[in-house]
Amino acid sequence: MHDLVYQLRQRRDRFSPVEQRIADAILADLPAAAQSGVGELAARAGVSVAAVSRFAKTLGCAHVRELRARLAEAGTVGRRFLDDADAPPLPALHAQIGSDAEAALRRNLAGLSESVVHALADALATARRVHIFGMGGSSAVFAQELQQRLTRLGLPVAACSDAVAMRMLAATLEGGDLVVAMSVSGRNRELLEACEIALGYGARLAAFTRADTPLATHAHWLLPLALDETDFVFKPSASRYALLLAIDVLATTVALRDPAGNRERLRRIKLALDTWRGGGDERLPLGD
Repeated sequence: MHDLVYQLRQRRDRFSPVEQRIADAILADLPAAAQSGVGELAARAGVSVAAVSRFAKTLGCAHVRELRARLAEAGTVGRRFLDDADAPPLPALHAQIGSDAEAALRRNLAGLSESVVHALADALATARRVHIFGMGGSSAVFAQELQQRLTRLGLPVAACSDAVAMRMLAATLEGGDLVVAMSVSGRNRELLEACEIALGYGARLAAFTRADTPLATHAHWLLPLALDETDFVFKPSASRYALLLAIDVLATTVALRDPAGNRERLRRIKLALDTWRGGGDERLPLGD
């Protein structure tokens, strides 16, 4: 991976004055620099065309076309990761985080299909084995969360976030088994390959992901994630709220399939925890 932005920023003080002007012109508007011809970039930096060509070679590029291609690649992360954004005062920031979380919850709740949730709850409750796959960031964290929520209901569930282990587990599955895949992007190659292996052996697939992604197209049941990320990159990702909402809705639906049996299981868990803790508030959450 050639991180050209990093190179330009870290090496700037070691560049010659002419090279610094070119670097500054590029960093001032990376997407524009990637689209500019060599003459336009030279004019923006106030240097000669030959100076731009030499600068490209200084950065390890064979020619200016390669420099532009690498600039375009670096710019795909989005401007919000390249440009400085002024943070609002803390009171306003705290209110914004709460407002954005509420908006994400409302939008994602509207996107959940009651019939899909109930069908998936039935499939989970009757599956021979359930494996939850999630890799990286919130997907791995919430795979563990869903495992905990379903294990409390007595279901045979295990979560996995290791690419090699997922392939191994997928190869052991068959008809009657169920994979729940979590991926905000819906494009994680290792996760997709593990799901394809499981499907090839007859397992069924549920997906927590964005609609119209490769993962979504493979799923028998889709719990779609609608994401609204802001330009303020330091704010918590809305995907966390979307995933947790889907988990809460699904786990509660599964629990209500057998309310008497699941209430008894939860009672036993609470008793085991209270005995271990030496008592405790009856409103304490399970597992805390």
